[in-house]
Amino acid sequence: MTGPSRIPVVFRRLTSEARIPAYATDGDAGADLTAVEPVTLQPGERALVRTGLAVALPAGTVGLVHPRSGLAARHGVTIVNAPGTIDSGYRGEILVNLVNLDRDAAFTVEVGDRIAQLVVQEYVHADFREADSLPDSVRGDTGHGSTGGFGTTPSDTFEEVTTP
Repeated sequence: MTGPSRIPVVFRRLTSEARIPAYATDGDAGADLTAVEPVTLQPGERALVRTGLAVALPAGTVGLVHPRSGLAARHGVTIVNAPGTIDSGYRGEILVNLVNLDRDAAFTVEVGDRIAQLVVQEYVHADFREADSLPDSVRGDTGHGSTGGFGTTPSDTFEEVTTP
């Protein structure tokens, strides 16, 4: 097995508190993004949290800003628009749209706290073409939850139960 592909990504610190995005371990897909200002989120509140960084992603790549699982599990803090998208042409500051989903406790982000993960990946552009019909597929046009889950299998059937 080989390691991940590597590409150079140029960034600029917009404040002295900004930290270079860093991978916690060699095998991680996401590099940690940190806060450059303290922000307190009351229950149900959201805020754009500054990272103090701007990046120049290479053409053909996108930066995806993902939540940190520890923040979500321990504090109910996640990202509203997860994953956030940083297009290769964007040169502004990376802002993380955090939300506190905890019903009771406020959460304070301190300067230097890891608040999100940045995943950089290649993408393809679709050439969209309108059609009068679409090709058939196994799934067809069935909706949300139609492929199972929650202990069901495709062979499960639902029968009405009546009591005498």
